[in-house]
Amino acid sequence: MTAILHQIAYKLISLVMSVAMLFGINLDLLKVDDTNWNTNYTYVFVHGLSGWGEYDDIYKLMPYWGMFGGDLMEYLRDKGFDVAAASVAPVNSAWDRACELYAQLTGTRTDYGKAHSESCNHERYGEDFTGRALIDSFSEQDKINLLGHSFGGATVRLFASIMEKGSAEEIAATPEEELSDYFKGGKGNWIYSVTALAAPSNGTSTYNVGENEEKQEPEEVPEKEPEKKGPIAEKISSVINDLMSTFTGGEKDGRIESDYASYDMYIDNALELNKTIITYKDTYYFAIPCSATEKQADGTYAPIKSKMESLFVSSSAAMGAYTGVTKGGYVIDETWLENDGLVNTVSAMAPSSAPWTDYVEGKVNPGIWNVMPVYRADHMSLQGGMTKPNDVKTLYVEHLSMINSL
Repeated sequence: MTAILHQIAYKLISLVMSVAMLFGINLDLLKVDDTNWNTNYTYVFVHGLSGWGEYDDIYKLMPYWGMFGGDLMEYLRDKGFDVAAASVAPVNSAWDRACELYAQLTGTRTDYGKAHSESCNHERYGEDFTGRALIDSFSEQDKINLLGHSFGGATVRLFASIMEKGSAEEIAATPEEELSDYFKGGKGNWIYSVTALAAPSNGTSTYNVGENEEKQEPEEVPEKEPEKKGPIAEKISSVINDLMSTFTGGEKDGRIESDYASYDMYIDNALELNKTIITYKDTYYFAIPCSATEKQADGTYAPIKSKMESLFVSSSAAMGAYTGVTKGGYVIDETWLENDGLVNTVSAMAPSSAPWTDYVEGKVNPGIWNVMPVYRADHMSLQGGMTKPNDVKTLYVEHLSMINSL
């Protein structure tokens, strides 16, 4: 009976909202309290795997941020926040995406680095954003806040790290006159905060489900993706290959396997990537993990179907029952069972190599990851959801206001 009443109430609310929109009535009662703001630096949102941003035509038809609930960027601008949504490579590595992000923020030509492009077998230079930067200014005085959803979390973490420490490999391989300012480092104080949203900061066990148990003993991490994949990993690889065909004219562009997002999201590889990423002493860090599963009597975690996109139900159930050992010897134990359909909740907390603490209001310090309370919804929820619409306006207004008040 309660469920029926909830459905009726939801439909009535939807009807009222539709009528209000028809007659131009504004029912938005969410107020922004800016009396405690100390800053209002630009917020740059970075999408996840196979996502899109404001440079892409599809964003006008279907905003990645907000989905069917409307463009979150426009909403936040109306509330007084300066925001922008970056457009980075849908399926490429965190490194490539970070380089593209730098070019968009600075209005320059994308430089993937001499050392990286040669080792990964692709062109050194990419799209030129000269004269069409994503934001008005980017400097020590005009800092930015970064928010990355899903694999966008790895992207913004790596980006912020390179901004501060640069790249020793690129410095060694590149003549001084050719070296991008990005790889020189020393710009960690250009970034005020970093927020990872449902991000696989320590990888995802999705790729491990169904692997041959006889192959689970520790061994050296391979230079490319393991040839033997579990059934779910095979499905994801198939989707990624389809996306590659779409975005590269039908064929892979010749780059090596380790230069794709799918490689970076294996647990072993994510943990190795974490070793290269620093936590800068003057930057604020936040993580918002998600969960749409509940613990069962046998200790496994099952998807809550009312909260989870149907697309994720099978992968969620498999992740919620899987423990094992990775190719590199990492033990995936019971703490990895809770998940949001694609990412393990524990992985979406602090990166393995970083200091962290649970978020406490009024006691936020830079140089340490503040793990926010688990958001009880699936992996798509922080975008706004699809078949399970989720109003994220309040979440972002509160989070951005909190950052502005630091």
